[in-house]
Amino acid sequence: QVQLVESGGGLVQAGGSLRLSCAASGSIFGSATTGWYRQTPGKQRELVAVISGRGSLNVADSVKGRFTISRDNAKNTVYLQMNSLRPEDTAVYYCYLQYAYRNYWGQGTQVTVSS
Repeated sequence: QVQLVESGGGLVQAGGSLRLSCAASGSIFGSATTGWYRQTPGKQRELVAVISGRGSLNVADSVKGRFTISRDNAKNTVYLQMNSLRPEDTAVYYCYLQYAYRNYWGQGTQVTVSS
């Protein structure tokens, strides 16, 4: 069983930056696709950015040029550096990991961007 523990959310003013971290348990991290989704009340969870075990990226158009996803396989950790934050980035951000056709989710961390 994989457990994902997020950290780094919080309150920031528009134009500011935050870095989210997600630490995974287990030994499969290096081979897994991992990344971040976000959700606001009444809306479906949406992809923010994911990175495969080989380093291939899938990044939402709405965050391209502002958010950067990276991973450190030695630390079993995926990061999301968020710059130039906007009020519309306000959401609960969920860490995600996919391996062997199974999906795992973190508990979510709130990011609030004030205008």
